[in-house]
Amino acid sequence: MIKLLKNAQVFAPENLGTQHLLIGGGKILWMGENIGDLPAALAVDVTDLQGAPLVPGLIDGHAHVTGGGGESGFCSRVPPLSPGHFVCVGVTSVVGVLGTDDTTRNTAGLLAHTRGLREEGLNAWCHTGGYHFPPVTLTGSVREDIVHLGPVIGVGEVAISDHRSSQPTFDEFLRIASDVHVAGMITGKAGIVHLHLGDGLRGLQLVRDALDKTELPARVFNPTHVNRRKGLFVEALDLAGRGCTIDITAFPVMEGEDAYCAEEALLMYLESGHPDDRVTISSDGGGCLPQFNDQGEIIHMDVGQASCLLETLQRLLRAGHSPAKILPAFTSNVAQILRLHQKGRIAVGLDADVLVLDEEFSLRDVMLGGNWHVRSGSQVIFGQFESNTGS
Repeated sequence: MIKLLKNAQVFAPENLGTQHLLIGGGKILWMGENIGDLPAALAVDVTDLQGAPLVPGLIDGHAHVTGGGGESGFCSRVPPLSPGHFVCVGVTSVVGVLGTDDTTRNTAGLLAHTRGLREEGLNAWCHTGGYHFPPVTLTGSVREDIVHLGPVIGVGEVAISDHRSSQPTFDEFLRIASDVHVAGMITGKAGIVHLHLGDGLRGLQLVRDALDKTELPARVFNPTHVNRRKGLFVEALDLAGRGCTIDITAFPVMEGEDAYCAEEALLMYLESGHPDDRVTISSDGGGCLPQFNDQGEIIHMDVGQASCLLETLQRLLRAGHSPAKILPAFTSNVAQILRLHQKGRIAVGLDADVLVLDEEFSLRDVMLGGNWHVRSGSQVIFGQFESNTGS
């Protein structure tokens, strides 16, 4: 059925003012300030948004859709995530990654779960590999995984400056980056090395060396968790100035901790003078958020939630920051680095993945592929293993 969204305050993410949108076939067919009467034969389903904000669906570029963890025994493996875990908090597109445990979890399982999320209506992609070198692949090659496996768009999260990584040499690091870059050229996919950054003092040295000593373009290197240490964030700002897109993680930060919360990091970035389109925010949903002692043993573990993405956005908007300035880090910037050309914006011809917010920027409705998945804050389309009593 064709849908008409009337009187929406559209942030595309730029402020377009009040617009009417015609939705059909999963796409935005038309958008404008004035619309006449439509033929009755079209059987249009009309929703009057009465000036409510309409924003692009959030794109979560880093989530452990098969579950993360596993760092303190087999019982610490986080369960896989359902579609509702994302859709109910405004995430309409997600990229799945493997983490520390790329032994009992692998690319084959991640690819299968990604395909399952797609079958249930969520936009989903994934990376091949995980923390370690050589990368865990399905075809035996990072390049061939990206070229031949449709949902696979890059490699990651590859761990550096972390006691859980494989401590890759510079040459090993370059080989992965080269394979990913060429695969991206062949396919038009993202072609990025999504880099997990630990607390190690080497920080982003490997990336700086790659930019200094090779011909590889800066966009290939995509570090995440860059706000986990204040000194690391300063390093990341320098890389953004050299052409890398850096990814902030929306994890909880305790008072006095040597880290920046996501909203603080984003505002610092936007005030830094670096290009506004080289910063993104992801949730680390389903991932393990551990605290280690000096012996590398876990003393406490939390689990990342996709809801942190929406909560970060809401705190920024409620503090009075311009939606047009803040939204790109959650939407269009992510689509740009991932080369998801139909996502991240509200425009004619693009996919109809949009969120309706209320006057307090709480989530009201979620449209995904032209279908309502959340209405008035309640999930209305469920995955096979979800129910109307919760996901």
